[in-house]
Amino acid sequence: MTTTTTSGLSTHAMWAILALVLLADGLDMIDSTVTNIAAPTIAQDLHGGEGLIKWLGTAYMLAMGVLLVVGGRLGDKFGQRRLFLAGMAGFTVASAVAGLAPDPAVLILARIAQGAFGALLIPQGMAIMTKAFSRDMLTKAFGLFGPLLGVATVGGPVLAGFVIDADLFGLSWRPIFLVNLILGAAGLAIAVRILPRDEGDRSTTVDGWGSGLLAATMFGLLYGLIEGSTNGWTTVPVLAVAGGLACFAAFARRQRTATDPLIKPSLLRNRGFTSGLLVGLAVFAATTGLVYVLSLFIQTGLHASPRGAALALLPLTLGIIASAFAAMGGLVEKLGRTLIFIGLALVLAGAGWVLALVLASGTTTGLWALAPALFVVGVGMGCCYSTIFDVTLGDIDPDEAGSASGSLSSVQQLAAGIGSAAVTSLFFHAAAGGLDHAMTISLAVVLALVAASVPVVTLMPRKAPAETHH
Repeated sequence: MTTTTTSGLSTHAMWAILALVLLADGLDMIDSTVTNIAAPTIAQDLHGGEGLIKWLGTAYMLAMGVLLVVGGRLGDKFGQRRLFLAGMAGFTVASAVAGLAPDPAVLILARIAQGAFGALLIPQGMAIMTKAFSRDMLTKAFGLFGPLLGVATVGGPVLAGFVIDADLFGLSWRPIFLVNLILGAAGLAIAVRILPRDEGDRSTTVDGWGSGLLAATMFGLLYGLIEGSTNGWTTVPVLAVAGGLACFAAFARRQRTATDPLIKPSLLRNRGFTSGLLVGLAVFAATTGLVYVLSLFIQTGLHASPRGAALALLPLTLGIIASAFAAMGGLVEKLGRTLIFIGLALVLAGAGWVLALVLASGTTTGLWALAPALFVVGVGMGCCYSTIFDVTLGDIDPDEAGSASGSLSSVQQLAAGIGSAAVTSLFFHAAAGGLDHAMTISLAVVLALVAASVPVVTLMPRKAPAETHH
């Protein structure tokens, strides 16, 4: 017998919406990780050099992180269905432009557009489910997100490796973006048919000044960092970093004075929440940067093919999935922030193991020798990722949950952009001394970032909330 919710949706309709939302989130996860493997091939084909490699992932994550909270507010204002459709359509078109890009500039602009439309798309799915699903269905939906998105995280690099090596229709790397035409068009057609209609609340306000200052902050910092490390610390990158810092100061002031700020001031006064933001910033930056330089080292230092690199990183992503399933099984509720300590310890142990292998064997390190160390890193990452989110929300008020969740998601994306830019910049800067030296420096920085976050975890709430606010 088919049941219905108070919104009038049948169980079948709820499962269909859940599948659609998972497709949208899966597209985001795949496209945020697909360039981990593809970057060297793309840079060689388009003659983009180090700068293109650094910006491929950063451009996407920067646009996504800056606009994610704004995307949620726009959905509240104009209706989640309307913004979901616009986001899916824009993401699909931007993917086509990326796949057909004739030069690095067009590709980077397309990646920015992908991230921007993704930021319109992703918040709407969660809001639609929260409004329309029964409590039981919502619990089932949240339980599926971690493991299935973990599979999507695996799918991005593996898809890229096999597609590039297959050289479909002589298109090399381009099908990794063009496949979104099929997935996006299918998702759009389904969304038109099944998403419930809503008109939104036109009285909802969006802090345009705050959003603009945050965008200017991140662009200034990342552009300065990438340009300075690539072409030298001349006047332009120094001014870009200084401008980014000035915009950040203005953004912080704006959050204290705005009528409806992007981040509620009460959240920033909450020690547990701000500690969680700092831990998330350090951990997501360190681990994203680590995965990116591992791919570069495996392909350029160990001379693996894109498919070989994808398979070499598979133990890491399998570790993420394994620990995500374990966390879903109740470990977060039982252990709380202790699970974060365990995850950080495993990341430190695994990354330290990789460092020992590089120091011992350099560019003659075998891929099989890396596999157990990368699995340990992946298990640690899986223990940390969703747990940091859940525990950070442990002592906030229910009316702050929406702002808090949006802030955490934005921090994750921004940290990923910062991490991929910063660690790859260090890698290329140190490469003059050899790729083994570059990898050693990169790993040392990752270890330092993760280690620095450990004492901050003690300031986080001890437990996740009884009903986690996703």
